[in-house]
Amino acid sequence: MEDNIMNLVVVGVISWSTIFLLTRRVFHKLSFEFSNRVVSTIHATLAVILASLSVQDWRCPVCPLASKSSPKQMQTLAVTLSYMIYDLVCSHFNKKFKLDNSIHHLVSIVGMGAGLAYNKSGSELVAALWVSEISSPFLHLRELLKELGYKDTDLNLVADILFAVIFTFARMGCGSYITYLTVAANNPFVIKAMALSLLLVSAFWFYKIAAMVNYKLMKRTNKSVA
Repeated sequence: MEDNIMNLVVVGVISWSTIFLLTRRVFHKLSFEFSNRVVSTIHATLAVILASLSVQDWRCPVCPLASKSSPKQMQTLAVTLSYMIYDLVCSHFNKKFKLDNSIHHLVSIVGMGAGLAYNKSGSELVAALWVSEISSPFLHLRELLKELGYKDTDLNLVADILFAVIFTFARMGCGSYITYLTVAANNPFVIKAMALSLLLVSAFWFYKIAAMVNYKLMKRTNKSVA
């Protein structure tokens, strides 16, 4: 890994941690998780913007396959790698520790770390980053709304549905195609393994999200009937 990229990762970890501490100070009356989700929302928005800017050809966003990463792609991956490291450590200080989320972070850290070390597969990794984070702001919004007192409201239901629709389109639709291209191309084994692992994690989350939306819609329907 190049020194400037390594430095960017280190600075990134420090920066995300600082943003979290500042957020905790501003929202000191709210929970630890609330502040962490604010930071996660900032990262998700930034990651989608940087990933979009690093696409070399919008006629084929995943091209060129199995090629040397561009400087923009390396920087984009370094920013997200630093966030994943911060968030993995931060999650261990939270009482609501989730194993599936930690596995997702570890897989992402290994995959992006390998991509930065090999200086290869930037197109595939940035595309995977885009589909992974495009739905994240809505994921965090639905939880932030709950803590702000909007649980079981129409606004919270809209956030749930938007998250489910965007997640399904991005992760299960675009994500499956990107996984196929990544595995079929001449990428390092660890990159292929990461792509398959992320798809499996996404499928698991898709099942949980579908069950959640179905439950909320049935609950809303039963209330209307009553």
